[in-house]
Amino acid sequence: MKDVIIVGAGPGGASAARVLAKKGYSVALYEKRQEIGAPKRCAEGVSIDDFKRLGIMPPDNCLRQEIDGALVYAPSGKFLTMDFSKTVGYVLERKVFDKWLCEEAARAGAKVQAKTEITEVIKENGKICGVRGTFMNEPFEERCKVLIAADGIETKIARMAGLNTRCDPMVTDSGVQFEMVGIKMSDPKKLQIFVGNKIAPRGYVWIFPKGKDVANVGIGIVGKSDVPAVNYLRRFIEASPELKDGSILEVNAGGIPVGGLLKKMTLDNFLVVGDAAHQVSPIHGGGIFEAQYAGIIAGEVVADALANGDTSEKALEPYNKRWWQDRGDILHRVEKLREVMEKMSDDDFNFFADNLTAENLADLCAGSNLKIMAKLVIKRPNLMKFAGMLI
Repeated sequence: MKDVIIVGAGPGGASAARVLAKKGYSVALYEKRQEIGAPKRCAEGVSIDDFKRLGIMPPDNCLRQEIDGALVYAPSGKFLTMDFSKTVGYVLERKVFDKWLCEEAARAGAKVQAKTEITEVIKENGKICGVRGTFMNEPFEERCKVLIAADGIETKIARMAGLNTRCDPMVTDSGVQFEMVGIKMSDPKKLQIFVGNKIAPRGYVWIFPKGKDVANVGIGIVGKSDVPAVNYLRRFIEASPELKDGSILEVNAGGIPVGGLLKKMTLDNFLVVGDAAHQVSPIHGGGIFEAQYAGIIAGEVVADALANGDTSEKALEPYNKRWWQDRGDILHRVEKLREVMEKMSDDDFNFFADNLTAENLADLCAGSNLKIMAKLVIKRPNLMKFAGMLI
């Protein structure tokens, strides 16, 4: 009998496990894959400010490349330069980073176990009380007081638990990424972002450096597209003199929830975190920080509920309230910005590139100062009716 079982050993699940184990609760953290952190489904970028907010700093072996800014390209070829002249973030090595997070959870007292498939959520009198699954194909059953689902966008655990986390296909992007070597980058300390409907409908192409000639080169586009995301990515690479002769070391693919934030993430003895709860930035699709932040809140709320001997949905409701207060409202504003951006033509993107600064872009991605965007949207006849969404 465990106090808490967590399914999914990504950043969200590992963070919740660490918090709960540090508080002295018995925790089992199960991961279906045979190796934690692999395969990655992530561009691997994270900011130093995010780590500060989380109160952690990973060791150097998790940090593949220092980042001091970004280049954001419009369809016209014009680009805005974010240059902070200091390290503001990193491209991680997720295969190392995720394991480190789980190591920290294990050192705090959690039981971490890979290649463990959870096949059933056990209920008694309608209440969740444990799981059944297999470890190395051997069946087992384990009881718990609280179950946390952190098993990604395709979460089966939430569905078996009875919580509706269905992600609308229209707010689910399709992502494909190649880790490439032998490419050329003018500045390997800067991220590169390319927008435009011809190269990435309702999305963007990214180049996230992992060394002087190594980078994650990927694309995220609207999931319901007549042309597969990988076709857009290959077309972009073949048209780029800097990329076309590079080699592909790794291929990653998966869905990205970019909307549909959940108001209800709890049941009796149960809650959901990370991609499984759509806790992802709707504008850039990043979820490393969001999952960890939610995992920490989840761990603290569950610990309080266990201490009070009440793990009912009502007792876990502070998780919903705290997350929405701290992150949900911000991400909801960003979602409105994405909804406007998906209506833009390439001419619109070029117009905004001419009228926004790099600082404006940084604010918009953070969900702040949307009035600047609203003032520009009003000047575009095809978009002006959406200005109210940004105010």
